[in-house]
Amino acid sequence: MEWFTASDYWLTRLVFQRALAAVYLVAFLTAALQFRPLIGQRGMLPVPRFVERVPFRRAPSLFQWHYSDRFFALCAWAGCGVAAALLAGLDSLLPLWGGMLLWLVPWVLYLSIVNVGQTWYSFGWESLLLEVGFLAVFLGNDEVAPPVVVLFLLRWILFRVEFGAGLIKMRGDACWRELTCLDHHHETQPMPGPLSWFFHHLPRPLHRVEVAANHVTQLVVPFLLFTPQPVATAAASLMILTQLWLVLSGNFSWLNWITIVLALSAVRFPADPPEVREAPLWFVVVVLAVATLLVGLGYRPVRNMLSRRQVMNRSFDPLHLVNTYGAFGSVSRVRYEVVVEGTRDDVPRADSGWLEYEFKGKPGDPRRWPRQFAPYHLRLDWLMWFAALSPAYADPWFGTLVERLLENDRATLKLLRRSPFPKDEPPRYVRARLFRYRYTSWRELRETGACWERTYVRDFLPPTRLAGPVHRP
Repeated sequence: MEWFTASDYWLTRLVFQRALAAVYLVAFLTAALQFRPLIGQRGMLPVPRFVERVPFRRAPSLFQWHYSDRFFALCAWAGCGVAAALLAGLDSLLPLWGGMLLWLVPWVLYLSIVNVGQTWYSFGWESLLLEVGFLAVFLGNDEVAPPVVVLFLLRWILFRVEFGAGLIKMRGDACWRELTCLDHHHETQPMPGPLSWFFHHLPRPLHRVEVAANHVTQLVVPFLLFTPQPVATAAASLMILTQLWLVLSGNFSWLNWITIVLALSAVRFPADPPEVREAPLWFVVVVLAVATLLVGLGYRPVRNMLSRRQVMNRSFDPLHLVNTYGAFGSVSRVRYEVVVEGTRDDVPRADSGWLEYEFKGKPGDPRRWPRQFAPYHLRLDWLMWFAALSPAYADPWFGTLVERLLENDRATLKLLRRSPFPKDEPPRYVRARLFRYRYTSWRELRETGACWERTYVRDFLPPTRLAGPVHRP
C-alpha cells in the first residue's frame, strides 16, 4: 500500500513525536505543580463543584467519576511519566498497537484535566495540544512508515492555526492593517519576557516590517504547505523562524512551541528511510476512519474561519478534536496591572504599612526585570492580566484568592514569587489597586535602573479581611 504511507518522512515523524512529547511533559508538569490552589478541593475554582453542575457529555473527564487531590496528582504525574517515556522513545520499542495505546494515554489524561480546568485552562494552546496529540496516536511507530493522510491532517491544523490567526488580525484591530500594532504589543502583551523591553524600543519602521512579515507568514505562506517539496519544507521553516522570533519577544506558554512542533511535521529531513513492513490492514482501516471523522468535523472551524464574525480559540466538540485558533485580534494601547497588597494593621488606612505581593511573571516592582518562563505556563499570572483588563474576568476566582492570602495558604503562596508576610503571621487586611504601567525610556533606565514606570489609577478591591477565624488544613 504505497499510496497509504510516506517512507521518506520517517525522520520527520521521529522528530515530531519527540518534540510533542516534550510539550506534553511541560503541560503535565504545569498541571501537577499548580492544580491544588487553582482547581483542587480548596482551590479557587474547585473541580468537585464544577462536576456537580456540568454533566459528563459536556466535559468528558476521568474526574467526572472520581475526584480527590491525590487522584489528580496521580494523573498529572502519570502524564509526566508517560510523556518522559515517549520522549525517550519507548513507543518505538512496542508493537504498533502498543505504541498507539501509549500515545493515547497522555491525550486521555490531559483531556480529563482540560475539561475540568475551567477558566484556568481556557487558553487556545490547551485545545491545540489535544488536537495535535490525538492525531499523534495514528502516526504509528518504527514498524510502519508514517501515514500520508495523518501528515496531511497535521498540515491542515497548522494551516488553520496560522491562517486563522492572520484573518482575525485583519478583521480585528485597525492597527494590524495600519502596521502599527507592534508600537504597543510588546509593552501590553500578557507576560513580557526578558527581551520584550528591547523589542519595544526597536525603531518604528522595523515594527512596520515585522507586522508586514507576520501578515505574509500567516496569510500567504500557509497555502505553500500543500505544495510539493522542497517548497512545503521552506514554508514550514519560515513559520518556525517566525515562532522563534515570538519566543524571544514574550512569554506565550507553549503556544509558539506547539506551533513549531506542528511545522516540523511538514519538514522533510534528508535521510535514507529504514526498511519497514507494509502497514497492516487494521491500521489502514482505523487511520482512514479517523481521518474521515476529522474531515467531517472540520466543517465548523472552516465555516468560522470564513465568517465575518470569526471567533478565536473555541472548541467545537467536547473531545477537542477540531478547534479554532487565533490570538491578539485586538491590541491594548495601555498596560494596566492589578497590584495586591496586605497589612498587619488592625485598622487599615492609606498610610498603613501596606506590603506588596510579588508574582513570578507578571510585572510588579518597576525595578524587577521580566524573566523567561515559557513554555512553562504561569496560569495565575496570565489571569491577573485579564483581570486588569476588566474585573469581570476575575469575578469567579479573585475573591477566593484574597481569602487564601489572608489565610497564608501554603499552596496559594507557592504560585507567587514572594509573600511579604511570615508563615505564622498572615495579613489582617488585603487590598488590590490598579496601576498603569509603561516601559521606561533608555534614559530613564540608565538613571533609575527601572524597566517600568507605574502610576496609580484607582482601587481594584478595597481593604478586605476574613469574616471568621482562619482555617488552615
